[in-house]
Amino acid sequence: MILDITDASEQALNGLRDFTLIKWYVIPLLAIVLYIYFTEVKKARETGDWNAIYAGLTLFGMDFINETWNGWIFAATQYSAFWTTPGDTGLRVMVGWNIEIIFMFLIAGIVFYNSLPEDRDQKILGLPNRWFLAAFFAAFCVFVECILNIGGHLVWEYPWWNLSITGIWLIFLIGYFHFFAAVVIVIGMKDDKKKKLTIGVIYAIAIVMNMIGFGILGWLY
Repeated sequence: MILDITDASEQALNGLRDFTLIKWYVIPLLAIVLYIYFTEVKKARETGDWNAIYAGLTLFGMDFINETWNGWIFAATQYSAFWTTPGDTGLRVMVGWNIEIIFMFLIAGIVFYNSLPEDRDQKILGLPNRWFLAAFFAAFCVFVECILNIGGHLVWEYPWWNLSITGIWLIFLIGYFHFFAAVVIVIGMKDDKKKKLTIGVIYAIAIVMNMIGFGILGWLY
């Protein structure tokens, strides 16, 4: 059965990657993100600990992959992605990814890292603190996403990706938890070179996926 493209998808395609529609508030948001990163870089140069930067880059890279396969879903079905962001934005990059989401995920990993106790062995409710906080942050992100969905800013079209119990668990696991799990794994590595290599692999996957999608298959998402 072939389904017609959804209204939300049509709205999301309107103005997709159109830089004439960019909003001025994008500039101060960019400045805030740069300030956070340069502050963390300064700390890292003084201490030799680059984990905050690694955390930020890891989480954003995981989101980059997620947003790419979500766009592939739309391109393959010509119906809808799992999630779509059709509303007003400073710049829509993909049907489910806008500049506001990009800036948020660029700093989310740093926020997560700075929430972690210095003592790796400390327990929270009997659980390892890194994994407890990974689950907590993922659950909080799902809560925010549900609010956005209820407000019509983030549209879900598929019956398995919605406000049902099954849908919430899928969003938690596939949408967010593995972002924070990846951060825990990367910053937990002993070898700094392995951390850099892992982050490089994450971005290589996202870039290759987009090269295939845009360059070879000519998909618009």
